[in-house]
Amino acid sequence: MNPALAFGQDIIGIFLMIAILMQARGTGLSSTFGGDSSVYRSRRGIERRLWQFTIVLAVLFCLFSEASFVLPHS
Repeated sequence: MNPALAFGQDIIGIFLMIAILMQARGTGLSSTFGGDSSVYRSRRGIERRLWQFTIVLAVLFCLFSEASFVLPHS
């Protein structure tokens, strides 16, 4: 595995975990079965940007994973 890809994947993975944990409010087991009415509300402001940032990080993580698989080992 290329060391630069491994390092990049580690950094992206850490930021992805942080971004997901920052969104994890109100996602307990009770809200899974209809205990929370915020399912149908739209995201606004910083919450929307965090959602978009999480998607970008997830795509980057997948790309780094594919690149480390396809590119030759050094």
